[in-house]
Amino acid sequence: MDKFIITSMRQSAGKTSLIIGLARALNKKMGYLKPFGARLLYRKKRLWDYDAALLTHIFNLEENPEDMSIGFHHSNLLYSLDEKTTAEKLLNALDHISKDKELVFVEAGKDIFYGSSVYLDAVSLTKTLGGQLLIMVSGDDDTIIDDICFLTKYIRLDGFNFMGVVINKVANIEDFKSVYLPRILQMGVPVLGVIPSIPELTYFSAGYLADRMFAKVLAGKSGLERQVRNIVVGSMGMDAAMKSLLFQDHHQVLIVSGDRADIILTSLQNNAAAVILTNNILPSPVILSKAENMGIPLLLVSTNTHETAKQIDKIEPLPTREDKEKIDIIEKMIRINVDLEAFAKPVVNNKL
Repeated sequence: MDKFIITSMRQSAGKTSLIIGLARALNKKMGYLKPFGARLLYRKKRLWDYDAALLTHIFNLEENPEDMSIGFHHSNLLYSLDEKTTAEKLLNALDHISKDKELVFVEAGKDIFYGSSVYLDAVSLTKTLGGQLLIMVSGDDDTIIDDICFLTKYIRLDGFNFMGVVINKVANIEDFKSVYLPRILQMGVPVLGVIPSIPELTYFSAGYLADRMFAKVLAGKSGLERQVRNIVVGSMGMDAAMKSLLFQDHHQVLIVSGDRADIILTSLQNNAAAVILTNNILPSPVILSKAENMGIPLLLVSTNTHETAKQIDKIEPLPTREDKEKIDIIEKMIRINVDLEAFAKPVVNNKL
Protein backbone atom coordinates (compact mmCIF):
# COMPACT_ATOMS: atom_id res chain seq x y z
CA MET A 1 0.00 0.00 0.00
CA ASP A 2 1.32 3.42 -0.99
CA LYS A 3 1.14 6.31 1.49
CA PHE A 4 1.48 9.96 0.53
CA ILE A 5 1.70 12.75 3.10
CA ILE A 6 0.61 16.02 1.50
CA THR A 7 1.72 19.34 2.98
CA SER A 8 2.42 22.89 1.81
CA MET A 9 4.75 25.76 2.56
CA ARG A 10 1.82 28.12 3.10
CA GLN A 11 -1.87 27.99 3.91
CA SER A 12 -4.50 27.53 1.18
CA ALA A 13 -2.03 26.10 -1.35
CA GLY A 14 -4.54 23.59 -2.72
CA LYS A 15 -3.73 20.38 -0.82
CA THR A 16 -7.29 19.06 -0.70
CA SER A 17 -7.85 19.77 -4.39
CA LEU A 18 -4.59 18.00 -5.25
CA ILE A 19 -5.69 14.92 -3.31
CA ILE A 20 -9.10 14.93 -5.04
CA GLY A 21 -7.47 15.23 -8.46
CA LEU A 22 -4.85 12.56 -7.77
CA ALA A 23 -7.41 10.12 -6.37
CA ARG A 24 -9.64 10.57 -9.42
CA ALA A 25 -6.75 10.36 -11.89
CA LEU A 26 -5.00 7.37 -10.30
CA ASN A 27 -8.35 5.55 -9.95
CA LYS A 28 -7.26 3.27 -7.12
CA LYS A 29 -9.08 2.28 -3.96
CA MET A 30 -7.99 4.99 -1.56
CA GLY A 31 -8.09 5.91 2.10
CA TYR A 32 -7.79 9.36 3.63
CA LEU A 33 -6.51 10.78 6.91
CA LYS A 34 -6.58 14.37 8.21
CA PRO A 35 -4.83 13.82 11.57
CA PHE A 36 -4.97 17.44 12.73
CA GLY A 37 -8.51 18.47 11.88
CA ALA A 38 -9.53 22.01 10.96
CA ARG A 39 -12.56 23.71 9.34
CA LEU A 40 -14.79 22.04 11.90
CA LEU A 41 -18.25 20.69 11.15
CA TYR A 42 -20.59 19.79 14.00
CA ARG A 43 -22.89 16.99 12.91
CA LYS A 44 -25.01 14.72 15.11
CA LYS A 45 -23.14 15.87 18.24
CA ARG A 46 -19.81 14.92 16.65
CA LEU A 47 -16.91 16.99 15.35
CA TRP A 48 -15.79 16.38 11.77
CA ASP A 49 -13.16 17.96 9.61
CA TYR A 50 -14.63 19.58 6.48
CA ASP A 51 -12.04 18.00 4.17
CA ALA A 52 -12.59 14.56 5.68
CA ALA A 53 -16.34 14.87 5.17
CA LEU A 54 -15.82 16.10 1.60
CA LEU A 55 -13.51 13.23 0.60
CA THR A 56 -15.83 10.73 2.27
CA HIS A 57 -18.76 11.90 0.14
CA ILE A 58 -16.87 12.30 -3.15
CA PHE A 59 -15.27 8.85 -3.03
CA ASN A 60 -17.96 7.00 -1.04
CA LEU A 61 -15.48 6.03 1.67
CA GLU A 62 -16.78 3.53 4.18
CA GLU A 63 -15.05 5.11 7.18
CA ASN A 64 -16.62 7.89 9.25
CA PRO A 65 -15.09 11.37 8.85
CA GLU A 66 -14.69 11.62 12.63
CA ASP A 67 -12.29 8.64 12.53
CA MET A 68 -9.98 10.43 10.09
CA SER A 69 -8.75 12.98 12.66
CA ILE A 70 -7.23 12.47 16.11
CA GLY A 71 -7.62 16.07 17.31
CA PHE A 72 -8.65 19.61 16.40
CA HIS A 73 -7.14 22.05 18.90
CA HIS A 74 -3.58 22.63 20.11
CA SER A 75 -4.84 23.37 23.62
CA ASN A 76 -6.49 19.96 23.97
CA LEU A 77 -3.70 17.93 22.40
CA LEU A 78 -0.86 19.64 24.29
CA TYR A 79 -2.05 18.24 27.61
CA SER A 80 -3.78 15.02 26.58
CA LEU A 81 -1.24 13.32 24.29
CA ASP A 82 2.52 12.91 24.45
CA GLU A 83 4.68 11.96 21.48
CA LYS A 84 4.39 8.21 22.05
CA THR A 85 0.62 8.26 22.53
CA THR A 86 0.17 10.48 19.48
CA ALA A 87 2.18 8.03 17.36
CA GLU A 88 0.06 5.13 18.63
CA LYS A 89 -3.19 6.93 17.79
CA LEU A 90 -1.87 7.80 14.32
CA LEU A 91 -0.89 4.21 13.58
CA ASN A 92 -4.23 2.92 14.86
CA ALA A 93 -6.08 5.41 12.67
CA LEU A 94 -3.98 4.42 9.66
CA ASP A 95 -4.64 0.74 10.31
CA HIS A 96 -8.38 1.41 10.51
CA ILE A 97 -8.74 3.43 7.30
CA SER A 98 -6.22 1.51 5.16
CA LYS A 99 -7.88 -1.91 5.15
CA ASP A 100 -8.25 -3.19 1.57
CA LYS A 101 -6.88 0.11 0.21
CA GLU A 102 -4.29 0.49 -2.54
CA LEU A 103 -3.14 3.92 -1.42
CA VAL A 104 -3.68 6.35 1.44
CA PHE A 105 -3.48 10.14 1.34
CA VAL A 106 -2.58 11.86 4.60
CA GLU A 107 -3.33 15.58 4.54
CA ALA A 108 -1.21 17.59 6.96
CA GLY A 109 -2.20 20.88 8.59
CA LYS A 110 -2.39 24.30 6.99
CA ASP A 111 1.37 24.49 6.37
CA ILE A 112 4.50 22.40 6.84
CA PHE A 113 5.11 23.75 10.36
CA TYR A 114 1.56 23.51 11.70
CA GLY A 115 1.12 21.03 14.54
CA SER A 116 4.82 20.80 15.45
CA SER A 117 4.12 21.30 19.17
CA VAL A 118 1.71 18.35 19.22
CA TYR A 119 3.73 16.01 16.93
CA LEU A 120 1.29 16.39 14.03
CA ASP A 121 3.36 18.48 11.62
CA ALA A 122 4.02 17.04 8.17
CA VAL A 123 7.55 15.82 8.93
CA SER A 124 6.43 14.08 12.13
CA LEU A 125 3.52 12.48 10.27
CA THR A 126 5.87 11.18 7.58
CA LYS A 127 8.30 9.71 10.10
CA THR A 128 5.53 8.08 12.14
CA LEU A 129 3.38 6.73 9.31
CA GLY A 130 6.05 6.10 6.68
CA GLY A 131 5.28 6.81 3.06
CA GLN A 132 6.41 9.76 0.97
CA LEU A 133 6.21 13.48 1.65
CA LEU A 134 4.93 15.77 -1.10
CA ILE A 135 5.12 19.54 -0.59
CA MET A 136 2.87 22.00 -2.39
CA VAL A 137 4.15 25.49 -3.14
CA SER A 138 1.91 28.30 -4.38
CA GLY A 139 1.70 32.07 -4.66
CA ASP A 140 3.22 34.60 -7.01
CA ASP A 141 6.45 33.67 -8.80
CA ASP A 142 8.71 35.39 -6.26
CA THR A 143 6.98 33.71 -3.32
CA ILE A 144 7.32 30.30 -4.95
CA ILE A 145 11.05 30.62 -5.62
CA ASP A 146 11.67 32.04 -2.13
CA ASP A 147 9.74 29.22 -0.44
CA ILE A 148 11.58 26.51 -2.34
CA CYS A 149 14.93 28.18 -1.65
CA PHE A 150 14.05 28.34 2.07
CA LEU A 151 12.99 24.69 1.96
CA THR A 152 16.33 23.56 0.56
CA LYS A 153 18.42 25.73 2.91
CA TYR A 154 16.73 25.49 6.27
CA ILE A 155 14.31 22.55 6.51
CA ARG A 156 15.88 19.15 7.13
CA LEU A 157 14.28 16.55 4.91
CA ASP A 158 16.64 13.68 5.60
CA GLY A 159 15.68 10.49 7.41
CA PHE A 160 12.49 9.89 5.42
CA ASN A 161 11.21 9.81 1.86
CA PHE A 162 10.86 13.26 0.32
CA MET A 163 9.00 12.87 -2.95
CA GLY A 164 9.27 16.41 -4.32
CA VAL A 165 7.14 19.51 -4.85
CA VAL A 166 4.05 20.41 -6.83
CA ILE A 167 3.85 24.08 -7.76
CA ASN A 168 0.29 25.41 -7.84
CA LYS A 169 -1.67 28.50 -8.92
CA VAL A 170 0.95 29.79 -11.36
CA ALA A 171 -0.24 32.90 -13.22
CA ASN A 172 1.83 32.41 -16.39
CA ILE A 173 2.98 28.82 -16.95
CA GLU A 174 5.26 29.45 -19.92
CA ASP A 175 7.00 32.39 -18.28
CA PHE A 176 7.45 30.45 -15.04
CA LYS A 177 8.90 27.41 -16.78
CA SER A 178 11.40 29.48 -18.75
CA VAL A 179 12.51 31.84 -15.97
CA TYR A 180 12.07 30.07 -12.61
CA LEU A 181 11.87 26.32 -13.19
CA PRO A 182 15.53 25.93 -14.31
CA ARG A 183 16.69 27.61 -11.08
CA ILE A 184 14.50 25.32 -8.99
CA LEU A 185 15.83 22.23 -10.74
CA GLN A 186 19.38 23.46 -10.11
CA MET A 187 18.62 23.33 -6.39
CA GLY A 188 18.04 19.59 -6.77
CA VAL A 189 14.33 19.75 -5.98
CA PRO A 190 12.18 17.16 -7.80
CA VAL A 191 9.28 19.04 -9.43
CA LEU A 192 6.33 16.72 -9.99
CA GLY A 193 4.03 19.30 -11.49
CA VAL A 194 3.44 22.95 -12.34
CA ILE A 195 -0.28 23.80 -12.24
CA PRO A 196 -1.74 27.01 -13.64
CA SER A 197 -4.09 29.32 -11.80
CA ILE A 198 -7.65 28.44 -12.84
CA PRO A 199 -10.27 31.16 -12.24
CA GLU A 200 -13.18 28.69 -12.11
CA LEU A 201 -11.70 27.13 -8.97
CA THR A 202 -11.77 30.47 -7.13
CA TYR A 203 -15.56 30.86 -7.40
CA PHE A 204 -18.16 29.51 -4.99
CA SER A 205 -21.94 29.40 -4.70
CA ALA A 206 -24.25 31.69 -2.76
CA GLY A 207 -25.18 28.67 -0.63
CA TYR A 208 -21.52 28.03 0.21
CA LEU A 209 -21.21 31.69 1.20
CA ALA A 210 -24.30 31.45 3.40
CA ASP A 211 -22.92 28.37 5.18
CA ARG A 212 -19.53 29.97 5.78
CA MET A 213 -21.07 33.19 7.08
CA PHE A 214 -23.65 31.37 9.24
CA ALA A 215 -26.19 33.59 7.49
CA LYS A 216 -29.96 33.26 7.71
CA VAL A 217 -31.56 32.87 4.29
CA LEU A 218 -34.52 35.27 4.29
CA ALA A 219 -35.60 34.73 0.68
CA GLY A 220 -34.46 33.24 -2.63
CA LYS A 221 -33.47 29.77 -1.44
CA SER A 222 -33.99 28.49 -4.99
CA GLY A 223 -30.98 30.58 -6.07
CA LEU A 224 -28.41 29.27 -3.61
CA GLU A 225 -26.53 27.60 -6.47
CA ARG A 226 -25.82 30.98 -8.12
CA GLN A 227 -22.12 31.50 -8.74
CA VAL A 228 -20.26 34.22 -6.81
CA ARG A 229 -17.30 35.94 -8.46
CA ASN A 230 -17.21 39.48 -7.10
CA ILE A 231 -18.05 41.14 -3.80
CA VAL A 232 -19.38 44.72 -3.76
CA VAL A 233 -19.74 46.81 -0.60
CA GLY A 234 -22.89 48.92 -0.84
CA SER A 235 -21.70 51.89 1.20
CA MET A 236 -21.58 54.00 -1.96
CA GLY A 237 -24.28 56.36 -3.16
CA MET A 238 -26.73 55.45 -5.89
CA ASP A 239 -24.91 57.47 -8.58
CA ALA A 240 -21.62 55.70 -7.89
CA ALA A 241 -23.36 52.32 -7.76
CA MET A 242 -25.01 52.83 -11.13
CA LYS A 243 -21.65 53.68 -12.71
CA SER A 244 -19.82 50.68 -11.22
CA LEU A 245 -19.32 47.81 -13.67
CA LEU A 246 -19.03 45.34 -10.78
CA PHE A 247 -22.42 46.47 -9.50
CA GLN A 248 -23.95 45.45 -12.82
CA ASP A 249 -22.33 41.98 -12.85
CA HIS A 250 -24.85 39.18 -12.25
CA HIS A 251 -22.10 37.21 -10.44
CA GLN A 252 -21.69 39.91 -7.79
CA VAL A 253 -22.75 39.76 -4.15
CA LEU A 254 -23.78 43.02 -2.54
CA ILE A 255 -22.95 43.68 1.13
CA VAL A 256 -25.31 46.32 2.45
CA SER A 257 -27.41 47.32 5.44
CA GLY A 258 -31.00 46.08 5.23
CA ASP A 259 -32.36 49.62 5.33
CA ARG A 260 -30.69 50.63 2.02
CA ALA A 261 -33.75 49.82 -0.09
CA ASP A 262 -32.53 51.81 -3.10
CA ILE A 263 -29.24 49.92 -3.42
CA ILE A 264 -30.86 46.54 -2.71
CA LEU A 265 -33.59 47.00 -5.33
CA THR A 266 -31.05 48.11 -7.94
CA SER A 267 -28.92 45.05 -7.18
CA LEU A 268 -31.96 42.79 -7.59
CA GLN A 269 -32.80 44.46 -10.90
CA ASN A 270 -29.22 43.76 -12.03
CA ASN A 271 -29.80 40.07 -11.19
CA ALA A 272 -27.14 39.85 -8.49
CA ALA A 273 -25.94 36.45 -7.30
CA ALA A 274 -27.01 37.31 -3.74
CA VAL A 275 -27.39 40.18 -1.28
CA ILE A 276 -25.91 40.07 2.22
CA LEU A 277 -27.85 42.21 4.70
CA THR A 278 -25.73 43.38 7.64
CA ASN A 279 -26.39 44.41 11.26
CA ASN A 280 -29.42 42.09 11.45
CA ILE A 281 -31.54 44.78 9.77
CA LEU A 282 -34.48 43.28 7.88
CA PRO A 283 -35.54 44.76 4.53
CA SER A 284 -39.10 45.68 3.63
CA PRO A 285 -41.68 43.01 2.68
CA VAL A 286 -41.58 44.37 -0.89
CA ILE A 287 -37.87 43.54 -1.18
CA LEU A 288 -38.35 40.11 0.40
CA SER A 289 -41.12 39.29 -2.06
CA LYS A 290 -39.15 40.53 -5.07
CA ALA A 291 -36.04 38.54 -4.11
CA GLU A 292 -38.12 35.40 -3.55
CA ASN A 293 -39.80 35.71 -6.94
CA MET A 294 -36.47 36.31 -8.70
CA GLY A 295 -34.67 33.49 -6.85
CA ILE A 296 -31.98 35.84 -5.52
CA PRO A 297 -30.83 34.86 -2.00
CA LEU A 298 -31.09 37.49 0.72
CA LEU A 299 -28.64 36.53 3.48
CA LEU A 300 -28.93 38.11 6.93
CA VAL A 301 -25.85 38.44 9.18
CA SER A 302 -25.29 40.19 12.52
CA THR A 303 -21.93 41.78 11.69
CA ASN A 304 -21.49 45.24 10.23
CA THR A 305 -20.56 45.84 6.60
CA HIS A 306 -16.82 46.19 7.23
CA GLU A 307 -16.56 43.05 9.38
CA THR A 308 -18.69 41.09 6.91
CA ALA A 309 -16.40 42.05 4.03
CA LYS A 310 -13.34 41.01 6.06
CA GLN A 311 -14.90 37.63 6.85
CA ILE A 312 -15.76 36.97 3.21
CA ASP A 313 -12.22 37.88 2.17
CA LYS A 314 -10.92 35.04 4.37
CA ILE A 315 -13.24 32.40 2.89
CA GLU A 316 -11.37 29.73 0.96
CA PRO A 317 -13.29 28.53 -2.14
CA LEU A 318 -13.20 24.83 -1.32
CA PRO A 319 -15.00 22.28 -3.49
CA THR A 320 -18.27 20.88 -2.21
CA ARG A 321 -19.69 17.44 -2.87
CA GLU A 322 -22.22 18.98 -5.29
CA ASP A 323 -19.48 20.71 -7.33
CA LYS A 324 -19.23 18.06 -10.06
CA GLU A 325 -18.03 20.59 -12.62
CA LYS A 326 -15.32 21.93 -10.31
CA ILE A 327 -14.19 18.41 -9.35
CA ASP A 328 -13.97 17.47 -13.04
CA ILE A 329 -11.80 20.56 -13.65
CA ILE A 330 -9.52 19.56 -10.77
CA GLU A 331 -9.08 16.04 -12.17
CA LYS A 332 -8.31 17.38 -15.65
CA MET A 333 -5.83 19.88 -14.19
CA ILE A 334 -3.97 17.09 -12.37
CA ARG A 335 -3.94 14.73 -15.36
CA ILE A 336 -2.43 17.40 -17.61
CA ASN A 337 0.05 19.04 -15.25
CA VAL A 338 1.23 16.44 -12.72
CA ASP A 339 3.58 13.49 -13.26
CA LEU A 340 1.20 10.67 -12.32
CA GLU A 341 3.83 8.02 -13.04
CA ALA A 342 5.81 9.32 -10.05
CA PHE A 343 3.05 7.99 -7.81
CA ALA A 344 3.54 4.47 -9.12
CA LYS A 345 7.35 4.36 -9.00
CA PRO A 346 9.39 2.55 -6.34
CA VAL A 347 10.14 4.73 -3.32
CA VAL A 348 13.28 6.83 -3.74
CA ASN A 349 14.57 9.03 -0.92
CA ASN A 350 15.33 12.40 -2.54
CA LYS A 351 17.80 14.17 -0.27
CA LEU A 352 18.30 17.92 -0.58
